[in-house]
Order: sequence, then C-alpha cells, then structure tokens
Amino acid sequence: MSATGRNPARQRLLDRYSFLHSNNFPTSRMILHRKSRQMFRSACLVTISFYSVLQAANAAQAPAPAIFHITPSRPVPELMEQALKATPPAPTAQEKKPDLVDLASLSPDFHFDVRYATDRNFIGYPVYSSSHAYMERPAAQALVRVQKALHAQGYGLLVYDAYRPWYVTKLFWDATPPDRHQFVADPAAGSMHNRGCAVDLTLYDLKSGQAVPMPSGYDEMTPRAYADYTGGTKSERENREILRKAMAREGFTQLPEEWWHFDYKDWRDYPVQNIRFEDIASSEPHAGHPASR
Repeated sequence: MSATGRNPARQRLLDRYSFLHSNNFPTSRMILHRKSRQMFRSACLVTISFYSVLQAANAAQAPAPAIFHITPSRPVPELMEQALKATPPAPTAQEKKPDLVDLASLSPDFHFDVRYATDRNFIGYPVYSSSHAYMERPAAQALVRVQKALHAQGYGLLVYDAYRPWYVTKLFWDATPPDRHQFVADPAAGSMHNRGCAVDLTLYDLKSGQAVPMPSGYDEMTPRAYADYTGGTKSERENREILRKAMAREGFTQLPEEWWHFDYKDWRDYPVQNIRFEDIASSEPHAGHPASR
C-alpha cells in the first residue's frame, strides 16, 4: 500500500480509460492516462468532437438519392431561350451525313427511362420534347450486339439518354455550377451525345425487370459516379464492371467521370448536331415508344 492508503496497481487501472471500437469505426481504440480530472475532461471533449467529424464523413458515404439535383444558375426557361438562339460548332467536310435511328425500332429488349423528357433529372425540368432514344446507325447496331451478349448473362440494357441536341448541351453547361463542369460537356466543342455516338445506360435484371445496383445514381455529380470509384458494395462494383466489359467489346469507351456514359469508337466521323426531336420524328415512319417500360 502507498502512504495515502491506495493500492498503486489498482490506481493505475482506474487512471486508464478506453474508448472501445464501434460499428462505424471497427478498428479504432483510444486509451487515456489521467493526470488530472480537468485534463481527462478536456481529452474527452476533443475526442467526442473528433468522433462527430468522423461521423459526418461517414454519412457522406451514405447511398445517394434516386434523382440527383443541382440548383440551376438561372431559371431553366430563360436558359432554354438563350440556348435555342446560340450557334453550334460548324461541321467539317470530312464528317459523314447523320443517320440517326430509334433504338426501340432495333430491339424490343431495350428498356428506356429518358429522364430529360421529364422533370426527373438533375435540373428538375423537362428539356426534351420526346422520350425517343436515337443513335447513329453503326453505334446503334453495336449496342444491339451488346444487348444480345448481356442477355446470355441474365441482363438487359436500360437506356437513359442517347442523341442530344446541341442546344441542350449548352443549357446544361450554363445551368451547372462551374465547380461541377467536369460532369457536363463544353458546348464550345460539343458532346458525343450531339454526334449521336454516346449513350447513357445501366443494366437491368431480366428476371425482375429492375435496374441493378450501381455505386451511384444516374447523373450524380459526386466522386461516386467515377468509373474507378472504389467505394460502394462489392456487388455494385461488379455490376459496373460487367457493363464496362460488355460495352468495350463492341467499341464503346466508358467516360472516367460517369460510369453510365459510353462513347462509340467512330464518334469523330459525325458532326455536332442540333436537330430537334420533333424534326427527327417527322421524318420517321415508325410509331413512338413510352419513356420507360
């Protein structure tokens, strides 16, 4: 016993405080040695504050909402009016004549959820006058081959977007905050969508008809959308890789910033186009299809 009547060994045990690991931070553990009651109280406050910061960071990894939204820089009708008056990049003599075809006319197995024809998109406003999805014929035929290959694995393709008039690309650029411009195409050069050689899509399960889980939602402007994002679940990352491999075999390249966006290899052969959907539809003999099915 010490001169104070306390057992030194027992006192050392009482002066050690452990913060055990939690489900949020399974490898964390902290031990404090008390020299004074005030020091222990201060250490606790610092530890709790740090833990709160970690909780906030952990919350940032939570699943994203089904529809990602931004606040447009100006009212969308105002941006639309301005975009319709603007002039797209001029075509070159080397580029081919456009030959846009409706994907629905090539395969009944494509599913569609063309959100830009609705308000279920990142700006919360319909910017397409049609729910049709068009691509240049060689790209569309390649996509049919992707669909057939995936069918053998139990999957189909759910298309979000394909050909996009140039004025919509300009509207998106003008509506999006500059710190997120990596997620939208610069209208000065035009988008692969404008050329009819890009497609936004995901996988759906043939048995359920439902879209399979992916690391992020469509059009989500966060790191979760990156093609090399290492978060999410193993199943989500595997689904993303199944889609990438199937598309790559038919000449489509995944955009690094968006796992759902794929560019067809011959996009340089086609001009930036600004044809409205109603003008395409008026030249086609085929009936339309619903926005989703």
